[in-house]
Amino acid sequence: MLPTHRPRRNRKSQVIRDMVQETRLTAHDFIYPLFLTEGQNKTEEIKSMPGIVRFTADRIIDEIGQCIELGVKAFAPFPNINDALKDRLARESANPDGLYLKTVADIKRQFPDVVLMTDVAMDPYSSDGHDGVVDAESGEILNDATLEILGQMALAQARAGADIIGPSDMMDGRVAWIRRVLDANAFQHVSIMSYTAKYASAFYGPFRDALASAPKKGDKKSYQMNPANRREALRELALDEAEGADMVMVKPALSYLDVIMDVKAHTHLPVTAYNVSGEYAMVKAAAQNGWLDGERTMLEVLLSIKRAGADAILTYFAKEAAAVLRRG
Repeated sequence: MLPTHRPRRNRKSQVIRDMVQETRLTAHDFIYPLFLTEGQNKTEEIKSMPGIVRFTADRIIDEIGQCIELGVKAFAPFPNINDALKDRLARESANPDGLYLKTVADIKRQFPDVVLMTDVAMDPYSSDGHDGVVDAESGEILNDATLEILGQMALAQARAGADIIGPSDMMDGRVAWIRRVLDANAFQHVSIMSYTAKYASAFYGPFRDALASAPKKGDKKSYQMNPANRREALRELALDEAEGADMVMVKPALSYLDVIMDVKAHTHLPVTAYNVSGEYAMVKAAAQNGWLDGERTMLEVLLSIKRAGADAILTYFAKEAAAVLRRG
């Protein structure tokens, strides 16, 4: 007996396929992570992330201008800090004349309409390379001692012009702490995008190369989540919602599509996902070797993240993907 129902009828032409397409990517979906370094008028190649570089402050302005023309208008800068400026309490993170905060302020002056999401975590500024204060004797990451530092870091970023604060540290209670600090200092309008489910992943390696921020001792498993755990993300979600998060994030994205789906199903807040450095590097390496079609794979990866439920995607593909989407 021949079939009555023929799904292929909805696939028979490009016009019909476009008409019934369920998920669409646009440049407005992307937040573009950018790496900052000291100096003037230079870029530094990041070998483990083909096509991605560290920018000096003047060159990052040029890059943002190019991205705006492609429709990308949200950015997440991360600093590569000179080791001489690092200490165990990450004091450089609140220096208004330091690389990070000065560049954030410069970007907002030149491009007042872009959205800047800033990173709140100690590791770029810490001589220990951890996201929290390390007890000198036991090596334990001190949760509550870290909160005060994160609050001051967030306040300094808000003063510099940050639109969205992104606490990526995974300390317990940090969303509520940061919200209180911001509100007490008349920054009620500054949003918090919490790294709600941030896993202790092997996919962060190239990012740590870019920032030279790997832990000097130990690992981050006492504060980042176990990759084996799915339901735990919903506990973190409930806490972040109760503490005042405006948006929530799953990181990494590609290996955690099930978690993105779960979070999306259990919240009315916007859900974001971080398509991290290792996920980017895998696609680029395979494309360079001729094993994959780089453009098609890039778009398929991003589409899968959005299809899983992400409203916005932090991705190193942002500029390239925006150019391909514009080309059609």
